[in-house]
Amino acid sequence: MSYIEQIDKTRIPQHVAIIMDGNGRWAKQRGKERTYGHHAGAETVQRITEDAARLGIKYLTLYTFSTENWNRPQEEVTALMNLLLDSIKEETLMKNNLRFNVIGDLKKLPVEVQDSLTSCIEHSARNTGMCLVLALSYSSRWEITEAVRQIATKIKEGDLSPEQITDECIASHLNTNFMPDPDLLIRTGGEIRLSNYLLWQCAYSELYFCDIFWPDFDKEELYKAVCEYQQRERRFGKTSEQIS
Repeated sequence: MSYIEQIDKTRIPQHVAIIMDGNGRWAKQRGKERTYGHHAGAETVQRITEDAARLGIKYLTLYTFSTENWNRPQEEVTALMNLLLDSIKEETLMKNNLRFNVIGDLKKLPVEVQDSLTSCIEHSARNTGMCLVLALSYSSRWEITEAVRQIATKIKEGDLSPEQITDECIASHLNTNFMPDPDLLIRTGGEIRLSNYLLWQCAYSELYFCDIFWPDFDKEELYKAVCEYQQRERRFGKTSEQIS
């Protein structure tokens, strides 16, 4: 039986987050430059986005460029920014009825990239399908630090008291306050770590790691990850008897 046949369509994860790892190593295996792998990875983004939407996933968040990635060679960073500009296609969003959003320290991005992102967000806002979210110039520690700074400012100005700081209060000051926490986090490329990605939000996410490099990740691998997710018992701190 294929993986798609094993999936319970009534238990599709609402939010899937992906760490798209392995572009550079995929290219190196083929004797190519790292940018070759990034171009292949961008094509995978297009395919997986459409596959996820068809499966019924409501939010797909892709770790596209971390704050730490700014430390890569300038040539690679420039190539990634150019690729980002070429890859953001409004017609793809509109054709597939997708909404679009971004999280991260966007002011660090080139102005033309910021403008393109803003245009896609605005023009897709009325779509009713899956929300595609790109994490750009993003890191979880940066996000949490920014949230703490906002909360501290409100306390200083008398708009908030320390007693009012709750989990919900902190979550409302995060970049991700417009969507639910991930049900499933997938990381490709063989590494087994979160790499500063959605650390607050993934407190109870199911984690799925695979050795496949991102350019080779296809819908069958996505279905496989969802199948494994559905086989796990999500207890959120309770006992099996309490949730049965």
